[in-house]
Amino acid sequence: MNQEINQPLPKAYIEIDNATKASGFTMASDVYTCSLLKTLAASKPAGKFLELGTGTGLSTAWILDGMDADSTLVSIDNDAQFLAIAQDHLGQDPRLTLTLTDGGEWVEKNQSEKYDYIFADTWHGKYLMLEEVLEMLNKGGYYIMDDMLPQPNWPEGHDVKAINLIKELENRKDLVLTKQVWATGIVIAVKI
Repeated sequence: MNQEINQPLPKAYIEIDNATKASGFTMASDVYTCSLLKTLAASKPAGKFLELGTGTGLSTAWILDGMDADSTLVSIDNDAQFLAIAQDHLGQDPRLTLTLTDGGEWVEKNQSEKYDYIFADTWHGKYLMLEEVLEMLNKGGYYIMDDMLPQPNWPEGHDVKAINLIKELENRKDLVLTKQVWATGIVIAVKI
């Protein structure tokens, strides 16, 4: 099967991509992952979306592109330099709240919030505080992770963490899980 993206790029994508490359940020989500994020976002009208790990906003742009006018997205990151790129190119969208904060502190302060769609693209919500973040997911909501196949920027021993995380998710009784050997390795779960 041909791995082509048959969707138009989000309006700000090229500018964000250029700024990302100029900034030296090397952990941006790939275009295949982003296309899937958009498609899944389109299935949640008037949804509450959460992105843990904005980076420079490449994946944020795609999520916004899939969301309807009545949806909202909270996206957090702890790096002001990279978050500024997202703010410059996406900050005018009234559906988006960009927050500069530590992931762990944010999760602790927002435990009562509920979301229909969570893209966990950083340590918090993936390798740290998984239970707390999954508690924030509504029934029928998507929990999405990428970078679950070996990546060139993984530190030594990270492969074991990824394997253990997938085993932990597979053993849960409150999730229906699909692991995809596609793009950078996508895991999609739905809360039941």
